[in-house]
Amino acid sequence: MSDVEGRQTRTESLAHRVPDLGGLELLLAVARLGSLGAAAREVGITQPAASSRIRSMERQLGVALVDRSPRGSRLTDAGALVTDWARRVVEAAAAFDAGAQALRDRRDSRLRVAASMTIAEYLLPGWLLALRAQRPDTAVSLLAGNSAKVAELLLAGEADLGFVEGLTTPAGLDSAVIAHDRLIVVTAPGHPWARRRRPLTAAELAATPLILRERGSGTRQVLDTALGGLARPLIELSSTTAVKASAVSGAGPSVLSELAVGEELATRRLVGIPVQDISLRRALRAVWPTGHRPTGPARDLLTLTRT
Repeated sequence: MSDVEGRQTRTESLAHRVPDLGGLELLLAVARLGSLGAAAREVGITQPAASSRIRSMERQLGVALVDRSPRGSRLTDAGALVTDWARRVVEAAAAFDAGAQALRDRRDSRLRVAASMTIAEYLLPGWLLALRAQRPDTAVSLLAGNSAKVAELLLAGEADLGFVEGLTTPAGLDSAVIAHDRLIVVTAPGHPWARRRRPLTAAELAATPLILRERGSGTRQVLDTALGGLARPLIELSSTTAVKASAVSGAGPSVLSELAVGEELATRRLVGIPVQDISLRRALRAVWPTGHRPTGPARDLLTLTRT
């Protein structure tokens, strides 16, 4: 066997030949307290379990570590040497743990959320209030945009968790469906459609200039796919609130999430128009970069969306 092969073999088998941290901490306790029973109590295990762990380490290392007698437990010469090495290993592990905790603290100190407009305006405020109750020290920033923008921010590492409305998960992202939503055709009460006695057909809706969200929005994607194409927009706007305000003003018909128009429908500032032959139901998704499942505050927020 070459020197390189020998070094590779030693590296690969290191975990099998070196005692675990629990065993090393127990050995240090025996050295400090002079009693296997006292050491067992300190590390939170029974004395038989402690004896078994010491014997296991002795078999693993091939040397005796502790002499046991009615008067107590004493380290052998080899045990004293191993204990010195163990102390350095445990100190290094403690430094490693402190560094990992610092990374977690830094991660947990902020949460960057990117969300498409409907979710940002009508669902996220409640979720973020609930998250604040759980994590009052986490600073949350919210970036609102269309679904394409949300994907762009996540892939650029500028957001920790995203929410989109659409038919599919954007490329490069993993997702979980958190809710479902339905799009509704709406007009002001004075529009001719408000007096119709029969539902619109999909063809009529497709041929009518509408007040629409911009390209890249989940709402626009769902509507375009359902109708197989749209007429040139009457007005194209970049937020759900702006589209709704234009529809309420009587500028023309629009298609909006039922989440966004509940109050306006209840007060008759908008009228819902039935449409036959198409489904405008869509999934609302939490999204994150492929292979990077949310952790820390992002994981907690994702959990809250499902409660």
